[in-house]
Amino acid sequence: MVKMIFRTLKVFILFTGCTLLFYYGIMWVNQEYEDYHRYDEPKGTAIKVNSVEENDSGWFDRLLLFYLDGE
Repeated sequence: MVKMIFRTLKVFILFTGCTLLFYYGIMWVNQEYEDYHRYDEPKGTAIKVNSVEENDSGWFDRLLLFYLDGE
């Protein structure tokens, strides 16, 4: 009886330890990506690759372009 309680206590402590390790690991990853500023201005010799079209095409032309591009 005592051996079974001891084994159960070992499994419970192992489970609790792994759960806490996983929780704090997830919190650490969350903190790392929270501080990541992906919308900052790029550094170096970056150029703008997208442009705004000057002509104001209608919704049908945009839908047709959407289907032709396959997106």
